Amino acid sequence: DLFITSKLWNDYQGYDQTIEFFTKSIENLGTDYLDLFLIHWPCEADGLFIESYKAMEKLYEEGRIRAIGVCNFNQHHLEKLMEATEVVPAVNQIEVHPNFNQQALQEYCDSHDIAVTAWMPLMRNRGLLEYDVITKLAERYNKTPAQIVLRWHLAHNRLVIPKSKTPERIKENYDIFDFNLELTDIAEIDSLNKDERQGNDPDKVRIGTLK
Repeated sequence: DLFITSKLWNDYQGYDQTIEFFTKSIENLGTDYLDLFLIHWPCEADGLFIESYKAMEKLYEEGRIRAIGVCNFNQHHLEKLMEATEVVPAVNQIEVHPNFNQQALQEYCDSHDIAVTAWMPLMRNRGLLEYDVITKLAERYNKTPAQIVLRWHLAHNRLVIPKSKTPERIKENYDIFDFNLELTDIAEIDSLNKDERQGNDPDKVRIGTLK
């Protein structure tokens, strides 16, 4: 089974351009629908994300998209969006990892039944998997450090999309459904939060600033 997702890139924001981008996406994919269509960044300063989302609502109502959502939206972006549109986003895909756990945004999304998807869940391995807290838990549970962090994400009711091109790593990342972290262990990983973002700040991204 396949779950087909595409994202609206910043340069195509706007009502008509969103329809155009969707049409190109399904042509390139060789399908006539998407399971999920996401706005990649809010680009709030450009003032187009609401019009983009309204175009997605039209495609959703026509049955050409089975779910619509957003990426990298902070709470104020979501509030503005939901005031002006009808369909609550199914998903908000955001940067989340133990150094940047976004707990307040997670709670806001949970309260509105918006599923949080964590991108960069392993912090692109920028030292996270060598933290003493993580390695000690990996030893205790007889799992890898990456598996401990991914299980921590699931404990917080997040969808998680670790990236890997290595078949062994992909298999390792999936092999996390045979154990659960204890609450004290979850809290210990929670305590690693430093509110340190590794990626771009959604409030600063504008159309044309990312390639």
